[in-house]
Parts: sequence; structure tokens; C-alpha cells
Amino acid sequence: MSANRIWAVLEQEAFITARSVEVVIDLPWFSIMTIIVFGFITRFLSTVLDTSVAHYLFLGTLLWEVVRIAQYSMSLGALWNIWSHNFSNMFITPLTMVEYITAQMISAAAKAALLFTIVCAIAAAGFGFNLFGIGLGNLALLFGNLLIFAWSIGIFILGIILRLGTRIQALAWGFVFLFQPLSAAYYPLKVLPGALQSVARALPATWVFEAARASLAAPAIRWDYVGLSAGENVVYFGLALWFFSYMYRRSRQTGQFARNEE
Repeated sequence: MSANRIWAVLEQEAFITARSVEVVIDLPWFSIMTIIVFGFITRFLSTVLDTSVAHYLFLGTLLWEVVRIAQYSMSLGALWNIWSHNFSNMFITPLTMVEYITAQMISAAAKAALLFTIVCAIAAAGFGFNLFGIGLGNLALLFGNLLIFAWSIGIFILGIILRLGTRIQALAWGFVFLFQPLSAAYYPLKVLPGALQSVARALPATWVFEAARASLAAPAIRWDYVGLSAGENVVYFGLALWFFSYMYRRSRQTGQFARNEE
């Protein structure tokens, strides 16, 4: 891989992010408004319910932004180039798909880290909810697992887009929300019906949210939950890469790769 080519893709991502009103609305603006709204909801619920219950809601809102932002960045990065009829042109150069995906992963991680820090700071300063209180090391492990899960979803969706074209582009910003209720982002795992609990246990994000809720009561790293999440992430990430490789190969064989920009 070439660091220069990866850097070139990252520069393009930076220009798109800075100059696109849609990206500004969908990423920083949407994240900040979501945290403010749920901050006030949490403040209200704290007056009528157990404070820990209200904090579960705010905790899930903050951590879910990592998944949403990183997955959005990966999926939409390719779509911006497809919409501008530039995607196939990028691969006339020596740029490889591995380098392109690597750059998208780095870009997604940077955006997620920056915006997550901002919304956590807003939550602490504006609503007295200090997520950093669970420990920076603990928070880094939770963030990392959510990021890898988001990468897997983003790679999976990108494979579908390359194979089937922009007619299913709504998946780029809608598919990830399928996992929001299933991963028990806002409530304990035990709230879900038995059958759905089995599904939830197979999702890496579920163990992150469970670990985060446990850390609110006793700030410590839940290595059991973190380990389960990491193990499942390895499986999901490997499957996502295999799926993308297959869909990318089929896209080129059928000519869909070039027709995506028609």
C-alpha cells in the first residue's frame, strides 16, 4: 500500500466534509442537536424517575453516535464520488481498492473521534453527564469496539452499493438503525424478549452498551463484555471483508462497477 495514495483520498474526504452542506447537517449538526435534545429529555426524566434510568438513555445516545458517524462516513464517502461520476476515474490511477477502503476507515475513525469528543464535552458542560468519568482507558476500549462494528457495517453496505448500484443507496444512512434496538443501546439487554436477546448477544455493540451501563455504577473495565465484543467484531469484520471482496469482484465482472455512474 502507498501512504501517499491513502493520504490523497483522505485529503479528498476532508474537502468533501468541509464544503458539503449535506455532510455538515448529517454529521456535526445532527449529532449536536441530538445530544442537546436528549440532554433535556434526560434532565426531565431525572426529576420523575431514578437518575440511573435517565442516564442509560443519555449514555446510549452518546455512544450510538460513534456507530452512526463512522458508518455514515464510510458509506457516503463512496457515494459522493459515484454521484459526481468520479468513482471509477479514481481507479484509473494506481490507487487500489484496499488503499481506498483503508483511507475511508481512517477518515471514519477521525470524524467519529472528533465528534464524539465534542458531544461528550457538551453532555458534561451542559447537562452534568461526564462520560469521561468511567475512565479514558475504558472509554477508549468501548469506542474502539463500536468503531470496528461500524467499519464492518460500512464495508458491507459499500459492497452492496458497488454490486447493485445507487438504487439501494438509502441503505447508506438507514440500514445501521436496524441494529439500534437490537443492540439494546438505550436499555438493559434483559428488557428485550427472549428471542431478540439471542440476536442481541450476537452483536458486538450490545456488549459495549452493557459494559458502559455497568461502568456508570462502578467505573471499571468490564473485560468480560469487552472481550465478547472484540471477539464478535473479529468475526463480523472478517465476514464484511469477504462479502465486500465478493461483491466488488462480481461488480467488475458484470460491468456494474462502471454503470454505477450512469
